[in-house]
Amino acid sequence: MKTALLSHSDFSPVEAPTPTESPVRAALRVLHRVNPVLSGTGWANVALAVLALALLPFDHRVVTGVLVWIKPLKFCLSIIAFAWTLGWLLADLPLAAQRSVRRLSWGVAVSMVAEQGVIFVQAARGTTSHYNIRSAFDGALFSVMGIFIAVNTVMTIWAVYLAWRHRPHGPAGYVWGLRLGLLLFLLGSVLGGMMIHNMQHAVGAPDGGPGLPGLGWSTRAGDLRTAHFVGMHALQALPLLGWALSRRVPRRAALLTWAGAALYAGAVGGLFALAMHGIPLIAVR
Repeated sequence: MKTALLSHSDFSPVEAPTPTESPVRAALRVLHRVNPVLSGTGWANVALAVLALALLPFDHRVVTGVLVWIKPLKFCLSIIAFAWTLGWLLADLPLAAQRSVRRLSWGVAVSMVAEQGVIFVQAARGTTSHYNIRSAFDGALFSVMGIFIAVNTVMTIWAVYLAWRHRPHGPAGYVWGLRLGLLLFLLGSVLGGMMIHNMQHAVGAPDGGPGLPGLGWSTRAGDLRTAHFVGMHALQALPLLGWALSRRVPRRAALLTWAGAALYAGAVGGLFALAMHGIPLIAVR
């Protein structure tokens, strides 16, 4: 457990960083202690991100319009953010929930390893990992991804249940930010299922057309990745909002966190509707 929680920007005497240690390094040290499984999952993806970056200058193959190692790199960064944030938030659950936290952490870790395994294998082969059923082998790998995406979704549902069943440590605004952030993260994950249903992320055009720099979101058609991305990052945004409000307006923090979550959910819904109508977030003709 995080005593005098770092997520509330207070260090207990036990957790205080050394004079030469940065707050980020101290936070990562505490994360490794409270959830070594998800901490390790994040660090494994740091190593994979370094590998993808090292390969970029030497491998000029293009898949769906971008260099082949860009997608694995983006997934590494996404999984690092997910694993470390989830581990941090779940450490704020009381002791009664921690056995379940350890089990679901292993479920998430195994799911992420399987997904990244498929993504890196397919990148090395110079082809796509998602929605790829061009051969029996490609279809089998995509099915493996689908199974472990489902496993990870179940683990997320479990995390939502634990966060609502057991009150996390911290002030009310942070508690509701954590709970609502997990809930909207789950919504963002479920929206990703629409891409699997459509067997592509673009709506109104094939995948691989012109996209926003860095993000790749289509500038000619709707793109379901936009709502998926924003929804999943509620996992970071809403706990931070609740924490900040608890420090500034503690008496109204819970109510304002709910209001912020409602606006955030409305934004995710609006982005999803925009994509389903084939309208890009930013159109470039």
